[in-house]
Amino acid sequence: MNDSSSFSLGPDSRGTPASMAAPAVATRRGATARLLLRILLQRGLQAAVVAALVGTLSFVMMRLLPGDMAFRVAAGRYGYDMVNAAAAEAVGAELGLDLPWYAALASWWSRLLHLDLGTSVVTGAPVGTEIAHQLGHTFALALAALTLSALIAIPLGFLAGRRAGGLADRGTLMLSIVLRALPPFVLGVLLVLALSVELAVLPAGGHGEHGNWVAPTLTLALGLTATALRVSRDAMAAVVRSPYFLFARTKGLSDRMAMWRHGVRNAAVPVVAYLGVQLVYLLEGVVVIETLFAWPGIGHALVHAIFGRDVPMIQGTALVMGLLFVALNAVVDLACAAIDPRLRVARGRTA
Repeated sequence: MNDSSSFSLGPDSRGTPASMAAPAVATRRGATARLLLRILLQRGLQAAVVAALVGTLSFVMMRLLPGDMAFRVAAGRYGYDMVNAAAAEAVGAELGLDLPWYAALASWWSRLLHLDLGTSVVTGAPVGTEIAHQLGHTFALALAALTLSALIAIPLGFLAGRRAGGLADRGTLMLSIVLRALPPFVLGVLLVLALSVELAVLPAGGHGEHGNWVAPTLTLALGLTATALRVSRDAMAAVVRSPYFLFARTKGLSDRMAMWRHGVRNAAVPVVAYLGVQLVYLLEGVVVIETLFAWPGIGHALVHAIFGRDVPMIQGTALVMGLLFVALNAVVDLACAAIDPRLRVARGRTA
């Protein structure tokens, strides 16, 4: 009777001894699992710190603003023409605005620990419900802007990097400089003047009508494209100069095949990593662009909450935006590890 273990030294389908293939696979899986756990723990700790800082600082800053908070909240509810001292006093008593700041902050933290963001002091609706509705519009705008930016920046950047110093490289450099020099609100105003006022082909703002999304999406996308162009260009230029790409060309691969097999994936790593940096611009730009174009997203809601001194709404929106930044950066970390196996091995060893 033969013992099946006597055949464990036979090669597997890839020519690797079976006794060595299984431990190697287990090692790779273990490194991947450790990397995933490490990323989740790091980002989870960062999310807790962000929640503590954003929630506390937004509360304190609103308390330090000059003016009567009860009057501003009452004006947000009833309108400035209908507000008097009695209405402001009644709103202050109803919302407990006469409580000490530390008691109000402790009450908000207690609700947050129970996953309750509170109630808007202006509309009376739950903050979580309003944010969930607004996030859909913000995600739609951000996703459209990121997609359009990638469609513009990555092909142009890779084309410029293939021929560093050439005409395409110089042209994209000038385009990047011009776009980077324009703040988002200036770029948005220029697009409104050109597309809505002069050409009258798009509405100047709003939501729900045909073409409302074009101008804000284009404004955000062009701002994102400014730096993504150069990152894509530099990544591709580094690949073209690399020894492994030169070796691929030397062993007989065509330029297109060498670029597809060895160029695109390696150039994608810094481009994807830069998306984490782009998220800062995107989150900041959403507030400005949504306000400029009256887009009903979370940035637009945050501005209106600040004007109305709606502290629960301010804390909730600021908290969600901060946690979104942490979550999206975690997604970028995982995407980089999926693209480049070297990151899984290196981080797995240090985990």
